[in-house]
Amino acid sequence: MSLRTEEVSLSLGDGAQQVRALDRVSLALEAGELMAVVGPSGAGKSSLLAVCGGLRRPSSGKVFIDGVEVTALAPERLTEVRRSSIGFVFQQSNLVPSLNSLDQLLLMAHLGGRRPARADRERALALLREVGMDKHLERRPGQLSGGERQRVGIARALMTGPALLLVDEPTSMLDHQRGRQIVELLARQCHEHRVAALMVTHDAGMLEFADRVVQISDGRITEDVREDAEN
Repeated sequence: MSLRTEEVSLSLGDGAQQVRALDRVSLALEAGELMAVVGPSGAGKSSLLAVCGGLRRPSSGKVFIDGVEVTALAPERLTEVRRSSIGFVFQQSNLVPSLNSLDQLLLMAHLGGRRPARADRERALALLREVGMDKHLERRPGQLSGGERQRVGIARALMTGPALLLVDEPTSMLDHQRGRQIVELLARQCHEHRVAALMVTHDAGMLEFADRVVQISDGRITEDVREDAEN
């Protein structure tokens, strides 16, 4: 199991201003599976990604990534797991403006505390080829379209061979056609690399590419809303 949460709750704020962002959320995500999370603004989608990514500790409950209980780890070890086992794909690609497409991926080896080796370069080239960006290796983010930047972002997220991808509204900056291409590409990469992916999206048109769809409302999960609608 690449991702498992057990009765995860998260409270934000203090006293009378305290809000229950997540309420006893339990879910499981297998390798090679893309799960889409939908729900209204303020429902808990961003909080769910933050907790699953080890960016915020839940008030109660447990989170397991690739069999490791990340909620029990010391901060230093949690940082290591985040770096090696989790890939992030953001609304905006968050690429480094001064780096070309190839160096965006090689940067991940630097962040791991070592100099990129030949094998890293070969992996980076292979990933960029898979996402259709091998013709733009020398281009910096400012020379790429929004869809091209997202393609580089997906390749970068896969660079470390993560067990889990956390994807936050990957189509929000794109038109519908480019958005569909990106989510279809994301689903294909998830399946081919056997990476579990948890994707938050507001766009119902992208749900056909997900293996499962869950609804979050007031911090609670309902699964699988697409199957419920069909039945």
